[in-house]
Amino acid sequence: MTQNDVSETQIAAQLAKLGDLRAAIGQAIVGQDAVVEQLLIALIAGGHCLMEGVPGLGKTLLVRSLGAALALDFRRVQFTPDLMPSDILGTELLEEDHGTGKRHFRFQQGPIFTNLLLADELNRTPPKTQAALLEAMQERTVSYGGTTYTLPDPFFVLATQNPIEQAGTYPLPEAQLDRFLLHVRVDYPSEAEERAIIAQTTGSRTATVPRVLGAEDVMVLRGWVRDVHLGEDLLDWITRIVRASRPGDGMPDAIRTYVRWGAGPRAGQSLVLAAKARALLQGRLAATRDDILALAAPVLRHRLILSFAAEAEGVSPDKVVARLLGAVRGPGA
Repeated sequence: MTQNDVSETQIAAQLAKLGDLRAAIGQAIVGQDAVVEQLLIALIAGGHCLMEGVPGLGKTLLVRSLGAALALDFRRVQFTPDLMPSDILGTELLEEDHGTGKRHFRFQQGPIFTNLLLADELNRTPPKTQAALLEAMQERTVSYGGTTYTLPDPFFVLATQNPIEQAGTYPLPEAQLDRFLLHVRVDYPSEAEERAIIAQTTGSRTATVPRVLGAEDVMVLRGWVRDVHLGEDLLDWITRIVRASRPGDGMPDAIRTYVRWGAGPRAGQSLVLAAKARALLQGRLAATRDDILALAAPVLRHRLILSFAAEAEGVSPDKVVARLLGAVRGPGA
């Protein structure tokens, strides 16, 4: 169903549900408005999210709250060094028919067969298991024993990783990081927010998160995202941003010494979809320059490979993106 097939009242009703979803998550989560917005953008854009932040910032609680607010099947997998692909995807079990005595294999689906999967501490599991998950994320199917099984719709993976512990971890290769639509940074709360968190989590009252959005609602919104208008001038600007991130004649001098490898075409696709989703989330049917500026860092920060000079000078991916946006000016700048 496209926007042309529905009335403004139906569109307004669906968008109101997104507001209710934000409010429902707010029952359990204090602050983190930008993080919540980015998670919802990835959800309705049909992509996956990689969340990064130090322990204790509520990443797992945030995802649990999102799962509670959505009338979707939700599962959590704690990734560990001994986790195998079959622990996620599933395995075949040998069963015996007690009536006939005949034996047969039955595929037992793993936790990946869900709508919302929390892959907690993804960088703690070996590359073989990481690759199995990321392949399923991309193809939306699982192949086992010559049979292909389709994952349910919607299918949304939220992976977390801890940036400060490197011992016993397996950093995701850049090609696999590219599978994530957004790389979301979870920062420390403000003083007022931290006080509210401490007060809320040390009392007898337990926050309850109402369910406000179902699978059908999510699929409808995903269809509408692609119908959101994005002007040719903005599309040209996104293309120039992505191409300017790659070493070569077109790379701005401001980032030339800091980038070894730039973003691929999937970055441009992701930035367009994320900008459209942000517009829809805010009740608009057309993306603007502000949507692109707000999402350039979450889209690009995990797709840039920085040089030794950037490490030595303490230049982060976000600083590189900011310099890139400053050099490749868009319409209305």
